[in-house]
Amino acid sequence: MYLGIDLGTSGVKITAIDKNGEITASSSREYPVHYSNNGWSDQNPSDWIKGITDSMKELSEKININDIKGIGISGQMHGLVILGEDKEVLYPVILWNDQRTVEESEFLNNEIGMDKLTEYTSNISFTGFTASKLLWLKKNEPEVFSKIRHIMLPKDYIGYILTGKFYTDVSDASGTLFFDVKNRKWSDEMIKILEIKKEYLPEIFESYEIAGELKQEIMDELGITVKIPVAAGGGDNACGAIGAGVVEEDKILVSLGTSGVVFIPQKKWSLPEKSSMHTFCDSSGKYHFMGVILSAASCLKWWIEDIHDGNYAKMLDEAEQSPVGSNNLFFLPYLTGERTPHSDPYARGSFIGLTAAHTRGDMTRAVMEGIVFALYDSYNLADGLNPDTIRIIGGGAKSELSRKILTDVFNIKSEVLAIQEGPSYGAALLALFGTENEKNMDEKLKEIVKITDIIEPDLENHKEYQKRYEVYTRLYKALKNEFFEISRL
Repeated sequence: MYLGIDLGTSGVKITAIDKNGEITASSSREYPVHYSNNGWSDQNPSDWIKGITDSMKELSEKININDIKGIGISGQMHGLVILGEDKEVLYPVILWNDQRTVEESEFLNNEIGMDKLTEYTSNISFTGFTASKLLWLKKNEPEVFSKIRHIMLPKDYIGYILTGKFYTDVSDASGTLFFDVKNRKWSDEMIKILEIKKEYLPEIFESYEIAGELKQEIMDELGITVKIPVAAGGGDNACGAIGAGVVEEDKILVSLGTSGVVFIPQKKWSLPEKSSMHTFCDSSGKYHFMGVILSAASCLKWWIEDIHDGNYAKMLDEAEQSPVGSNNLFFLPYLTGERTPHSDPYARGSFIGLTAAHTRGDMTRAVMEGIVFALYDSYNLADGLNPDTIRIIGGGAKSELSRKILTDVFNIKSEVLAIQEGPSYGAALLALFGTENEKNMDEKLKEIVKITDIIEPDLENHKEYQKRYEVYTRLYKALKNEFFEISRL
């Protein structure tokens, strides 16, 4: 039996699988995110530990804990975890969707220069990336910055707690902006720019490599009597791609989680034509392009739960009654700013085109279509692609209407996965592959990952969406300056 731990933004999920990749048990716990009106977003790692501990205790009632042969860890990317000399956390974890580092990100792009950043890391700076968080700390919390002895990413803090070792993997390290993606190592140039010491950074592994073993203290606490290897694991999207079997160029992954992701596998390192698309290492030993929108399923959650009464079934049924294009109503899903392609922390969510004739169903469908249009923005940044299949994961993938809208907008067939556990499942598979020393991961995934349904695109719907997408792409440009002015009020 193999465990996958996914340290998500809103909660942890632990999935247990057997040697054939079948799920035997799972458990989950939620924990808080601390938001403030100035765009800050952080978490306390003690909440993560409590969530994992409680989830493991629940899981131990469903399985024989001593049957576990390996553990893999997935997690939210980009967050900054810093430890001092005593290995205690020095500061709340600044998360991937935090917007406090606008000035620092602009400094990196404008003063160091996008060309240099791309040369050093294969990427430009975004407010969510880890490097700008370090610069922010150096400027605003110099005493804290001076005490840093270990720099980590969220999932790797969990790895440290479990094994006592400081390590990371190539997929997660890719999102720091101080990692040389092309050569799969830390960037000496960026380390100098950030004025940090290389020994503060963790050891680097491939995602499927064994990075350590469960330490005795944890074994005793859980009642485990056998040594358990821990695979390095990967960033949530890289692990999600493993769990979905998206490791070759004929498929792309779309994740409809809190954020939205378009994940495009690449056999070899290369750079996309547009720099606002990320170039990262993947978890199978290759590379991928990735576009990220900051608010995806979270937009629908806001609309249905915060603005209305939380009746998903009723409101999605109403959206089904609305035609393609939501009766010409548009929604910009920028509730927490935007990353790809605009890199604009000041962007704001907006309904555009409202009339007295519009219904709540039109508005719900417009939210869903706006999310997919934003993802389509990312897909269109990578030229020369010819995938024949989309695989969809995340909470938003549970909606049949969401899957249909995405299929028709992209005009690519989509496949529904038998197992939609996403990153936690991928992390468990990495534990399986690492522990069993699997040599042909790509072929093994073809055996393990099962499809339950195929959705073919409707060409007429695609044509209708294309007309509206052309309008959609002009709306942000028209409102960009107004968004900034609103932020200054």
